[in-house]
Amino acid sequence: MTRMLSRPPTEDVCSLDDVQHLVLENVDWELYESLLRNIGDRPIQLTYDQGRLEIMSPLPEHEDAKKFIGRMIESMSFELDRPVKCLGSTTFRRRDKAKGLEPDECYYFREEARMRGRKRLDLRKDPPPELVLEIDITSRSVPREPIYAALGVPEIRRNDGRKLQCLHLAGSKYRVARRSLVFPFLQPAQLTQFIDQLPLKDENSILREFLKWARAQK
Repeated sequence: MTRMLSRPPTEDVCSLDDVQHLVLENVDWELYESLLRNIGDRPIQLTYDQGRLEIMSPLPEHEDAKKFIGRMIESMSFELDRPVKCLGSTTFRRRDKAKGLEPDECYYFREEARMRGRKRLDLRKDPPPELVLEIDITSRSVPREPIYAALGVPEIRRNDGRKLQCLHLAGSKYRVARRSLVFPFLQPAQLTQFIDQLPLKDENSILREFLKWARAQK
């Protein structure tokens, strides 16, 4: 279900239980932050870019891919003994750029020690996550890559339901890359072969096969 509004929502419009996709125009920063506070921990994503606000409730297909790819990244970090800070779908926003969003998953590696135990984030001082995961199965009305670029995120791992891509920030835009910045030995196609097994096998069986492969990369 999709709704598009040209003015800020009233309280009853913000009841999102039956809405999967809502786009609002001319939303000021104060309303955006008010919605963030009121939505709290509900599984709803807000994407804000200079007055345009997209509100989405993820579908099961989205969550399946997100959780499994996230498990692969985290398990590989453990297997390769890489310090990692996982911040999940934390909201990243900058008022001075009028941009904000929640990644599907996000990670710090080199900056793990700096971000350890952090309770609040200020992207004017704190680094952005070094790797974010984007599950792009549902068509979006507010593009998210320009927001990530403005926040300075160096790498996106994007899955569109057909293929997995690595995107590296180059200037103000992202370009498709053959290998990950975080795991230089890793090519997206090498993960895709395991992700494609999800309809056929249980996740733990696939993950065991993946970790066996990852050990061989050391």
